[in-house]
Amino acid sequence: MSGIKANWVAPAHGGLANAQDTQRLQRGSVGLIGVLFLTVTGAAPLTAMLGNVPFAVGFGNGVHVPAAFLMATMLLTIFSVGYAAMASNVSSVGGFYAFISLGLGRTVGLSAGLASLAAYSVFEASLAGIFAFFSNALIASHFGLNIPWIYLSLFAITLSAILSHRDVQLSVAVLGVALALETIVLIVFDVAVATAATNTHFSLDSLNLFKVMTDVSAQRVGNVDIAAGTAVVGVFMAFWSWCGFEMAPSYAEESLDPKRSVPLSLYYSVIGLGIFYTLTSWCAVSAFNTEGEMLAKATADSNNFFIHPMGQFVGSFGAGAMSILIMTSAFACGMAFHNTASRYLYSLARDGVLPQRLSHTHARYKSPHVASTAQALMAALLVGLFAYFTGTDDPTTQAYLGVYTLLAVLGTLLLLILQATVSVAIIIYFQQKKLRERRVFATVIAPACAFVAQAMLVCLLVIKLEVFGGVGMFGSKIPQVAAAVLLLGLVWGWVLKVAAPTVYARIGRVTED
Repeated sequence: MSGIKANWVAPAHGGLANAQDTQRLQRGSVGLIGVLFLTVTGAAPLTAMLGNVPFAVGFGNGVHVPAAFLMATMLLTIFSVGYAAMASNVSSVGGFYAFISLGLGRTVGLSAGLASLAAYSVFEASLAGIFAFFSNALIASHFGLNIPWIYLSLFAITLSAILSHRDVQLSVAVLGVALALETIVLIVFDVAVATAATNTHFSLDSLNLFKVMTDVSAQRVGNVDIAAGTAVVGVFMAFWSWCGFEMAPSYAEESLDPKRSVPLSLYYSVIGLGIFYTLTSWCAVSAFNTEGEMLAKATADSNNFFIHPMGQFVGSFGAGAMSILIMTSAFACGMAFHNTASRYLYSLARDGVLPQRLSHTHARYKSPHVASTAQALMAALLVGLFAYFTGTDDPTTQAYLGVYTLLAVLGTLLLLILQATVSVAIIIYFQQKKLRERRVFATVIAPACAFVAQAMLVCLLVIKLEVFGGVGMFGSKIPQVAAAVLLLGLVWGWVLKVAAPTVYARIGRVTED
């Protein structure tokens, strides 16, 4: 354990002795920049833009998508105020699990822990699906081979597990390179569109927050029929694009200065991504002569919504680079979620909730290598089930619309519920610690506003589920699956409280000094 001792935060009814046998992660492995790489890569800027913006434009609020990103930036910044305040007081690999446990009790905390694990686990499987989709297209276009998407998905999952087996610094290096490349290609896109002399149409109206809820009108552009959009799709896709930024607390124990680096990484990632997303989406919707041309491309040829303007304003090399980097972006994003899911497994096992074997760390690298292997197997099982029930011969329908879209909706629904719950937990935690009066905005007002915003998004997602692909045997049951995961955690918490009170007392209580 390199001399690192566990600090058991005393529960309300008594104290807990130091657990000398607890295996800890490598302390001081990454600094602020490393945590930023690990979290921002989870948000996957290139995947977020190329995957989410066309859908939001064509089926949501059209030219006002940039305003949706601007609004999301503002609301997520408010959420981050309370979340960062909590992270500056509690450093734990458990993230949502630990924060909710400390604020709302161990039973609710355990439910949050299992829901967090489920969310990040399905996100890895989801990204393996879109990785397979883009990889299949690239291989087919260059070599004329049609490799079944399941093999490409399993390759991505296996490679993530291999890289995550090593020191977290290796993950930082790999994800850092991927993040740098995809950021560069998007900056090139933005500059090229912004400086183009012709064939673009920039309007400040696209940033008008009062028009965020403006639906795309039903119309016909050329031979493309455009159905009436649903504005909340644009709003939700904007929030979806940030999934991953909240992972920062999961690296607290491996950070050089978690009380400082974790809160700062939250602010930098939310605000930095927000500015970047808003500008990039604005350039994207402005890269067309007319609104009709933009809508036609978004609905009939969404894969080229960014790539076509990239080729037009930068050239074939730029378009080719973007086509390749969307694949590496998807892999890097999946790897980031793999790392976080592994740490949730590790955290739950360390507290005794899951088999202790999962809490073992590598003798040399101090990585949660057992949990990493288990997470890879779970992700492989998920994509394997999709392959079994839907087949492997249609990457678009099976890997993209099936694995990627449906699992992403499930994971995002769970995360929105957790973010709403942790906002309430933050208020209660600081009230119990008698710290509320010193930071009223950070510990009461901001979390309360965040709760209202997240709760509204949950309701909108459930109501508009069909718009996001929530159809079919699995898609239509996504809310029930999410509810089952949350209920399982509550039931398991009650069982532990009665049958294993010692284990129950440890839930979410392992933190760093």
